[in-house]
Order: sequence, then C-alpha cells, then structure tokens
Amino acid sequence: MNPKISFIIPHKGREEMLWQTIESISKQSIDKAQIEVIIVSQNNSLSVPESLSDINCQIELLTSNLTISALRNLGVQWAQGKYLAFLDADVYLSENWASDLIRLLEEYPSRVLVSAMQINSDQAPPLEQIRTCLSNTDIDSNVSFMPGRNLLMRTADFVKTQGFPEHLTTCEDYFFTNELSKIGNIYYSSKAHYVHLGEDKQYLPMFKKEIWRGHSNLLSIQGRTPPLRELPSFFIPIVMLVLVIMAISLFGFGYIKTAGILILLSLIPIAVYSLRLLILCKRKISIKHIFSFYLLYFPARSIGSVQGLIQWFKHKKAMPSA
Repeated sequence: MNPKISFIIPHKGREEMLWQTIESISKQSIDKAQIEVIIVSQNNSLSVPESLSDINCQIELLTSNLTISALRNLGVQWAQGKYLAFLDADVYLSENWASDLIRLLEEYPSRVLVSAMQINSDQAPPLEQIRTCLSNTDIDSNVSFMPGRNLLMRTADFVKTQGFPEHLTTCEDYFFTNELSKIGNIYYSSKAHYVHLGEDKQYLPMFKKEIWRGHSNLLSIQGRTPPLRELPSFFIPIVMLVLVIMAISLFGFGYIKTAGILILLSLIPIAVYSLRLLILCKRKISIKHIFSFYLLYFPARSIGSVQGLIQWFKHKKAMPSA
C-alpha cells in the first residue's frame, strides 16, 4: 500500500531538532503505515536513532551547493504519497496535524494548500513571542502566501506548478505559495499547531539571520506580481538605508539639522510597525522589546537585500553571453 502522506524535510547541520521533528511525525494520530518521511540532507552522514525506527524514514544525502528549493523538489521525486507535507527540520507538530489538515484540505475542493498556526514554546522569550505573533496575523482565513515551515498539499496540485524556485536561496516559500495561490486557495488554520524549535530567541543571532534571509528579498519579485501587502517588506528597508546614508553624508558636510530630520524619517517605519505589532499582540509583549526587534530587523534586511543584489549582479556578469 502506498503511503497516504509524504513528509519532505530539507536538512543541513544540526540533527537534534531534526529528530524532534521526526518524533512529532511519529506521534501523529493517523496510522503510521500511511506515513513516509523523506529527509534530503546535506550532511556527510545521517542515520535515524533507534528510538524512531518504527517510522518509515528515507534519507538522501546530497551535495552542499543545492538550495532549499532544490532539496524540496528532489524530495518530491522520491515521494509516493497522495499528500505532500513540506516541513522545516526544526518544527514540532501537534498530534492532530496530519489528520486535521487533510480534512481541512478536502473540505473545499478549491483549497490547494493548508498550514497550521505557530505557538510559543514553554517559557518563550520576548523575541520568540514576537515571531509567533507575526506568524499568526491571519488565522482561519485564506492568505496569499505563507512561510514554508509546515505546508500540506495534494501531490496532484504540486505537479501543476513549476515547483519551488531553485534560483532563490531565501524567500522561496513565499514565492512558491504566492504562485500556488493563483491555482486555488491557501488556508492558514488554528485547528492544528506547531512549535518552531529553531525560532529566534536572541537579538544578535536574529540580526545575522535576517541579513541572510534578506539576500533574496528583492530577487523574489522576479517573474511574479507580489500582492500589495507584501510590497512594504521589499522597499521599506531600502528606503531606510538610503535615508541613513544621506543623513551620514549630510552630517559630514555640516548639515546637522537636515541629517537629524532624515534620521527621524528613517525611524517612522519602525515606530509604525512597532505600534501595529503592539496592537496585534494585545499588549502582551512590551513596546521596548518590539521596538528593539524592528530597530534590528529593518537594517538587517537592508544589508541583506543589498548583498543579495550584489551577488546577483556578479553572477549575471560571470555568465557567458549568448
């Protein structure tokens, strides 16, 4: 009997969170015979712990120069399930994840993708609470895109797409789900949940991660028309960077008052986004932590976007002309 659901997990590096992810799959309320797990790993070696040997788990070791999208697309080639579940290697699913999301997918034929909501881990620090709140801005509704930490769809719908965009190192999940939303509805549900084990918990590591995440920020617009609500995330970091550079230049020439005005203008998006999040989280997170988050988030995205563009131009210049 072919497995009903194929869990596809791209992986590189730490193994502890990966095995916690597999553990949560093994605890699903559906029959284990209906489950297969395909780990597409970039580690040199990987073996399933004895404690998880009762789950049908296939490990494929590949070269380290592939993007997450490429790993996911390759995973689909080995999948045999009627449903595809794309997971990050650092999530812990609720036991009803598979059963309830399959039901939600089949309730309405127009649905092509469903995803469960994020919840905080035990004793979550403020930064994790911020991330969770941001993930849950649109619950129990259709959305135009979503992060790729936990996605469930029919295999038949996946083959209608071009797969995950392998030219993007980051933002590939937003690109893929946005394209999928043109085929049918994608739905974000509170009926099931997950804990993001690898969620940002400290500000400095978050800053470094956001620089990396920003590399494909602008490049992800290529070949698609992003929804209006997505546009600020692309252009605000760049505008802020330009304002700061202009302010520093003017300060150097002695235009201190004008430089100060530009700095204040660059802080407006941080203030607006902070107030918005304070309302969204119902004041459960202090404004100090929220403001600190955006004070690091936007500059990191600015740096990452610029670095991504430089890398893209270098790559394009190095390519042989036709």
